[in-house]
Parts: sequence; structure tokens; C-alpha cells
Amino acid sequence: MNEQQEKLSRFPFVIGGMSFIPAIGILFGFVAIIWGLTTKKSGGKKLALIGTGGIVFTVVLYSALFYVGFMQRGGVYDDLRTELSENAITTLVQAIEFYKTQNGAYPDSLKTLQESLAEDSMVFVFDPSDVKMGGQQRYFYYKLIDNEHYYLLGIGADEQPFTADDVLPKIEVTPNSKIGLVIKETKNNL
Repeated sequence: MNEQQEKLSRFPFVIGGMSFIPAIGILFGFVAIIWGLTTKKSGGKKLALIGTGGIVFTVVLYSALFYVGFMQRGGVYDDLRTELSENAITTLVQAIEFYKTQNGAYPDSLKTLQESLAEDSMVFVFDPSDVKMGGQQRYFYYKLIDNEHYYLLGIGADEQPFTADDVLPKIEVTPNSKIGLVIKETKNNL
């Protein structure tokens, strides 16, 4: 006489299906895998595969979102990174000018400025549009021209200063301005 093996009820498969819910589904996926591998009822391997599939789905989904949001060039996220960079660099100009007011001279580097800022300062000296994995964060391009003038810009994706993709502060600099920021490189300033 051939005994028929008892089948898993629907509830474990509901748990397995819940593993496809992004993020929190990982927990349900692990429960489904463990349940499927430890049960003696038929359908256990199928339940473990469903749980594994849910976990893989979440990993692939979040990896794709990370890539599109942080690594991919072109599209709306580049525009958002550029806008964030413009806001950060505009605030940085104010911090550089304040540094000069306090110290009588502009900082020799952005690292010097960063060291002078309070620990909880909201001034960013790193370019948020730089989205490389690993490695060091990239400072905004900062160069002293003389005791009264400096360049400050985000160098963009081409990593070259004074090109079309540079990010500039949202500050209007006039010839009579007391701000030392110079927007465009000229032969006289080199």
C-alpha cells in the first residue's frame, strides 16, 4: 500500500508570497525557506524556492533603484544632483567669505575651511554630484587666485574645471562686489 504524503496547507505559501513585498519581505522569505526545508510535508522545496525568489526579487529591485538613483548618468536624477550641488556650493561661498572675515584671509584649501567649521555644520565642502562607489569624496574645485580672489565650482562629470558641465554658485558677482569669488577663468587670473 502506497501512503500519500501530507501536503502543506495554504498558509505557508501565503507567507512565501509575502516574501515578494519589498524590504520587509526578506523576513518572510527567510521564514518560508526555513519552513520549507524543515517540513516533512510535500511542497516544502517549492515553498523554499518561493521564499528564495522573494528575497532575490527584493535584492534585484533595490539594486536597480540604487543604480538608477546614484550611478546612472542622464535623466532626472542628474538634474537633482546638480541642484543639490548648486545649493551646497552657494552655502560654501558664504562660509568662505565668513572665514575671511574671521581670519583676515581666504582659506588655502577647502580642507582648511572644513577643519575650521563646527562639528554640526551644515556646510558641505564635498561635491554631492560626485557619485563614484568607494574611494574618497571629491571636494569642490577651489583655487586661490590671489589674496582677494578665488575660484569655486563643481567640476561635473567630466572632472575638468571650466567646462560646460561645471556647477556654479547661485550668486551674482559684480565688478564692485566685495565677494572674492571669480566665476570665469581669464588669462589675467591664471
